[in-house]
Amino acid sequence: MNAHAAARRLFVRATFVVSSILAASCGEGAKPPEVPAAASSSAAPPALARVPATWRFDLKAAPASGRDGMVTSDAADATRVGVEILKKGGSAVDAAVGVAFALAVVFPAAGNVGGGGFMVVRPEKGEVRALDFRETAPAKATREMFFGKNDASLVGHLAAGVPGAVAGLWEAHRTYGKLPWKDLVAPAIRLAEEGFVVDEGLAEIVRDRAADLARFPASAAMFLPGGKPLGVGAVLKNPELARVLSRIAERGAPGFYEGETAKLLVEEMKAGGGIVTAEDLAAYRPVWRTPVEMGYRGHKLFAMPPPSSGGLVLAFMLGVLEGYDLGKMGFLSPEALHTTVETSRRAFAKRNYFLGDPAFVSIPTGEFLSAEAIKEARASIDPAHATPSSEVGPGRGGANEKKHTTHFSIVDRNGAAVALTTTINTSLGAAVVVRGGGFLLNNEMDDFATEPGKPNVFGLVQGEANAVAPGKRMLSSMTPTIVVGPDGAVQIVTGAAGGPTIISAALAVITNVLDHGMGATAAVGAPRVHHQHLPDQIFMEEGGVPEDVLRALGARGHKFEAWDAIADAPSIVRGPGGVWAGAAEPRNKSGLALGL
Repeated sequence: MNAHAAARRLFVRATFVVSSILAASCGEGAKPPEVPAAASSSAAPPALARVPATWRFDLKAAPASGRDGMVTSDAADATRVGVEILKKGGSAVDAAVGVAFALAVVFPAAGNVGGGGFMVVRPEKGEVRALDFRETAPAKATREMFFGKNDASLVGHLAAGVPGAVAGLWEAHRTYGKLPWKDLVAPAIRLAEEGFVVDEGLAEIVRDRAADLARFPASAAMFLPGGKPLGVGAVLKNPELARVLSRIAERGAPGFYEGETAKLLVEEMKAGGGIVTAEDLAAYRPVWRTPVEMGYRGHKLFAMPPPSSGGLVLAFMLGVLEGYDLGKMGFLSPEALHTTVETSRRAFAKRNYFLGDPAFVSIPTGEFLSAEAIKEARASIDPAHATPSSEVGPGRGGANEKKHTTHFSIVDRNGAAVALTTTINTSLGAAVVVRGGGFLLNNEMDDFATEPGKPNVFGLVQGEANAVAPGKRMLSSMTPTIVVGPDGAVQIVTGAAGGPTIISAALAVITNVLDHGMGATAAVGAPRVHHQHLPDQIFMEEGGVPEDVLRALGARGHKFEAWDAIADAPSIVRGPGGVWAGAAEPRNKSGLALGL
């Protein structure tokens, strides 16, 4: 027995229960159940029958619609920038560049030039591709650099990885752009110069992180004017960031990784004890990768491969779930929720044990994609009882609800699509604004397994595959995903923000559409749940799961914790007649979907 097979048996050593229920629903060779076609706006009543009447989002509201394109993001100003670019004949990638730079200005909690991310592109012609512009560990990074240091991987200069965002956008435009680069960055420059109005979401984040921001002069000057956190209605102008963006507009990626901006970043690092150097910046390169491809209910899904865990974990979960008739079980039924969280429990155990940067570790894709691995996991799910996580895989952890990261989805008039997720990790990253640069440093080093047995900020305890090493990309949960229908046209563009809950949200949007027949509004706004193996409990949204369902799950042995919100997943769904339906994330009040 090889090491991977032995490890897989560790993850599925729960009692193999093949009851008549399980055999009927997922027997080998069973034909996947028929599923309803996606609706254009709201789900048919049966799909939403179990959603509590007091649920805080209107699941039957009409989505944004358009025949010639759609943009949905976490900031209204950024969405408008993307739509204007599409109206001028820009490609989906052109619009993505404009939206990303606009988010760096008006959504500073997660939008960035000092972070990184992942993009899945379905071009007008050609194959779906995945672009990795994840941050990397600096050359001076060591395995032990965070041992015994409380928050050093979260706050301050040492927490920052080498940024990849600008290089990634530059490479995407070089490959698929149509409009001039300068024209795509110009709207963000204008927003930085003229300022934007602070909303309650940003004001709350600044209040939450005021103590961290106060430690750094430039951060305090920007977010704590007069010693008080920015309030709702304040206008935040950022002339320093405008100058950084102007250099990027003039020179492309070299305008960030070389010259004045690079000098400012390196000086900030030296002043604060950071280790990112000019050589690190000059050496950074984004990487085109082959996306993870999977089939589900007659559709093809394309998602990010490692160093994002999203694609493989999502593929494994969908592979297991295809053996069940979720539509017949019913949305929010005890059976559907039990099956989904048991699948997620197994998927996250594998994620935390096996995955890391493929340039440094061998990725056993068969553990996630092979028929044998999926069959074993499916057979290990007892339909009547929760499997203790201690019987599924090793490790321990806690959970954290902090919001961070931002995702946006775009389609253009030619049917090309972009799903892009970008981040500086936690909200406002390392809390360090680069002096003279006006942008925040990321705190992505915390996404490594920084110390054995120590959970990261999201409660994930990860294996040696994700240990810190120079030049290494840290493991991520970002899951930008494009779903192509049986006719070869894009059906769903999705992804999310929210740490490990990203994967659960992407799964929810996809199954809500393909299994439950929901349209964009309901698919995004419906109640969500999450299970990440450890801690051994279901995280659910407050008021989203009916009491009788909770009792039924409790009888199976599940434990619960209620959160205000799980993830943030602005998505696009193709409706009847090829009309695009876009949904902003209702959990994020600043988002907007616009069609054309």
